[in-house]
Amino acid sequence: MSGRTHLPSGLVTFLFTDIEGSTRLAQMLGAGYRPVLHEHRDVIRRALSRADGVELFTEGDSLFVAFSDATAALAACAEAQRELAAHDWPGPEARPRVRMGLHTGFAEPYGGEYTSPEVHRAARVAAAAHGGQVLCSAATAAQVGLAGGPLEDDAWLLDLGLHRLRGFDGCERIFQLVAPGLDRQFPRPRTIDAPAHNLPVQTTRFIGRAAERAAVRDLIGRHRLVTVVGAGGAGKTRVAVEAAGEIVERFRDGVWFADLSAVANGDLVDVSVAAALGLRPEPGRPVAQTIVDHVRDRRLLVVLDTSDAQLPAARRLVARLLAAGREVAVLATSREPLGVAGEVVWRIPPLSVEAAGGGGFSDAVALLVDRASAARGGRPVEPGDIAHLTRVASALEGLPLALELAAARLRLLSAAQLAERIGDVLGTLDAGSRLVDLDEVPASNRHRTMQAAVDWSYRTLDPRASRLLRWLSVFASPVDLPAIEWLHDGDPLDPLATLVDKSLLQAEAGATNATYRMLDPIRAYAARLLVEAGEEESARERHVAWCRQAAHDAYVDADGRPVTLSLYTLDPLADELRAALHWTVTRGSARQGLALAGALDQWWRERGLVREGRMWLFRLYERISATGEPVPDAELAAAYHMHSLHAGADGETVEELRFSQRAESAARRAGDPGLIARILAARGVPLLEMGRADEAERLARDVITWSEDQGVAGEAIFAVYALAQLLWRRGELDEAASLLASARPLENSRPLDRGRRTVDMLLGMVALSRGDLVAAHDHLIVALRSRMTHGFHLRVCETLNAVAVRCALAGDAETAARLFGAAQAARIRLRCSTGAFGAFWTEQQATLRSTMGDTAFDTAYAAGAALTLEESVALALTIEHPDLMAGSIRFSAVE
Repeated sequence: MSGRTHLPSGLVTFLFTDIEGSTRLAQMLGAGYRPVLHEHRDVIRRALSRADGVELFTEGDSLFVAFSDATAALAACAEAQRELAAHDWPGPEARPRVRMGLHTGFAEPYGGEYTSPEVHRAARVAAAAHGGQVLCSAATAAQVGLAGGPLEDDAWLLDLGLHRLRGFDGCERIFQLVAPGLDRQFPRPRTIDAPAHNLPVQTTRFIGRAAERAAVRDLIGRHRLVTVVGAGGAGKTRVAVEAAGEIVERFRDGVWFADLSAVANGDLVDVSVAAALGLRPEPGRPVAQTIVDHVRDRRLLVVLDTSDAQLPAARRLVARLLAAGREVAVLATSREPLGVAGEVVWRIPPLSVEAAGGGGFSDAVALLVDRASAARGGRPVEPGDIAHLTRVASALEGLPLALELAAARLRLLSAAQLAERIGDVLGTLDAGSRLVDLDEVPASNRHRTMQAAVDWSYRTLDPRASRLLRWLSVFASPVDLPAIEWLHDGDPLDPLATLVDKSLLQAEAGATNATYRMLDPIRAYAARLLVEAGEEESARERHVAWCRQAAHDAYVDADGRPVTLSLYTLDPLADELRAALHWTVTRGSARQGLALAGALDQWWRERGLVREGRMWLFRLYERISATGEPVPDAELAAAYHMHSLHAGADGETVEELRFSQRAESAARRAGDPGLIARILAARGVPLLEMGRADEAERLARDVITWSEDQGVAGEAIFAVYALAQLLWRRGELDEAASLLASARPLENSRPLDRGRRTVDMLLGMVALSRGDLVAAHDHLIVALRSRMTHGFHLRVCETLNAVAVRCALAGDAETAARLFGAAQAARIRLRCSTGAFGAFWTEQQATLRSTMGDTAFDTAYAAGAALTLEESVALALTIEHPDLMAGSIRFSAVE
């Protein structure tokens, strides 16, 4: 950076930076912290010097820099953050997360420093930031021309609102720098006016429930864990939020709401709660431990909504929260108790349908009256409508969801019409049913009441909307507009809008387009109506056709040309294809089912679902046998071949060979040389695993020669792989390498296979056996990147093991053991066998254990096993190239 003799004066932009969690990072890295600290300073200085930043002092992990140009300062901060993220740190956990804060004000240097209060304001802005975040004051934002002077590289400033800075009167408007390569999502700024809660703001008035709110408030005052339990639609969330909002003042450190309904898996529960508390993950530490340390000395209430969505993970976290400190309390909502010691279960009753004392409305009727007024543009409900609304409330037995749905219908119907339809629908279904105590009513009655709420909504639909609802029940997951257009005759927008407006379909905005989701109870209801209308076969067959087209599109580009297969494109289609498969094995075409199963051929294996794939195939064979449906021999051969590969991945070698032989017979009847070559080529690996090496070699060489003669050399690629593995096992490395080098053009010409980069994987194994770490590293990293990029997770496990061997040979025992642990854990999650190199991995691990000692090996192995697949790959990709290591011959002096 510029020397301190050239300090800017006048309008100066001050920047402070420091490392978030530096103490934790220093404790974790020990002696390794000092080089990380120095590297972090060098990275920042390089970026800031290009903007003529003048460094005034460096203290610990902090830097203080002055700029004459605010725009250049922000651009330099963005560049510094990008370079910090891209820098090659010792490991992912060692990456320092730097927070940055800028403020611009008038200042004059004196004696080589500034004494202006603007410096202190800049420091407070920096203190409000999180690691990886760049904040600035309104004064800095004004200097870069927020309205008319855009920043470079599509960067812009996000207004975070007014905040009080410690030591300053009034409020400061704070902005966040948003730029390519920078994180966008952060907790709220760390300022002294942080809200006392984050409870969601409700858009409708809360009606009644006074006794229930009081009961929940009282329980929270006397117990540390209260769970509000009830069926879906009973109003659990609303009561919990309202009760928590009324006791915020009891908790000096706030009330924090976390919704678990959208959490994709149990591993993300801790992350969701941490975000609600304003926390971010710390390097090298479980998120749960960060939460525990934060709440230990605080008095706060955590509201966990929809805990049953991830019950085991929620249960574990709640137990840790309660054990962390005596003043931590939890209010949960769930369909079932958490089962944690000390839990008080409070079951939510329905809204009262009994008239209030003094002639007032019951809570259920009051809710209908309020919502009816809103539905009619704020016009009061006519006195004559009260009797009809009372009838509706009673028929719906006070269930809030049903009442809300009923009130929505009042946009279309009069109260009398609504009451008439409610009575018609429920007359035979719930005759004589009175909901006095929810706990005493069988679950089936509550379910019928919810079904009735959907039923009368359905009766208000026009024919096009009702048909669309029925037909959409064939989809198993959210769908977009093109999928609906495929299913629906004519333009579906009008009926689609009707279904969304009537709450029978959920519209969810996405990054590029909207998707439409049907709740499971409504889907089950609509599916029954589809059968009753005699439309099921037509709708299901059209859904099967859509699934086949969607699967086909995953394999080609917009022009219909084959593309390198990415299994990630099949992930979102899997549930739909399963639903279509279910139809084909019960009432549809088994031949169509074989095509659907074939679309998921590699997906089953790479996602650890080969047993499911085999189950579908067995059911399809049974369907063919029962119906006598003719299936061409070529298609049967392809199915048997797929089954053989599934069985092999599941370790069922005998079944693998049996179906391989069936596939060969069918392929020979079909007279398809390419199919015959593909089937025979895949037979080499199971023969090797059965110890029949000579037979495997003879078969592989014969298939390679025969396929070349037939002009289908590419179909024998798996015979090349098998032969290369056999040569590698025998130590005939030169022939193996030559064979693989000649196979690379064949692999590259095959869109279904090239994403796996098996040639590079096997060349990496050859290089390991030769002790050539440079070649091994190059080949294995190429294979690893491609396999992860294209979603071949089973193959990723194989490559992680190979990279672990490469690390062990290079003397990096710690990383080698971690990668072995990561690969084994991923393999177990995928429920797959050890594969062709299993014995080799076991041998290498035994050697490594002997070198490291049991304790050190087991510790590193366990640390690796705790990583996700993505984290494991990221670790492998941080390994330094052998050419960059000290002592590399490529950097030796030339004599």
